[in-house]
Amino acid sequence: MAEGILRHAVGDTVEVHSAGSDPTGKVHPMAIEALKEIGIDISQHTSKHMNDFLKKDIAVVITVCDNADQACPVFPGQAVRYHWPFPDPAKVEGPDDQVMQVFRQVRDQIRLIFDMYAAGLVDGSKLFQPAKSSE
Repeated sequence: MAEGILRHAVGDTVEVHSAGSDPTGKVHPMAIEALKEIGIDISQHTSKHMNDFLKKDIAVVITVCDNADQACPVFPGQAVRYHWPFPDPAKVEGPDDQVMQVFRQVRDQIRLIFDMYAAGLVDGSKLFQPAKSSE
């Protein structure tokens, strides 16, 4: 969901990729449905392993699931790292309608943060830039 939301928010301003520490190779059907409800199509996306990107020039890493920050490696040349610990809706158990509600809630939380982040990239205001060290 994060990749689809960020791609939608930034347009062609930056290149966006998504990866995880334990990918299944497919995107959860409820994630596809949750984004379809807000006009974002991720039906052709696949899940990829973060190690697939270790040799790429990655400037910013954004982790979004509870423990993803600890599992994510540091990428060569990486300049900035952000972590927003959203719950992983794919790990929620219960009736489909309740699980779908969690997907929607997480979608809306990610969208709120990523829309603000993207606005800073698009207009050049550098929202969410890390504070400079006083050293």
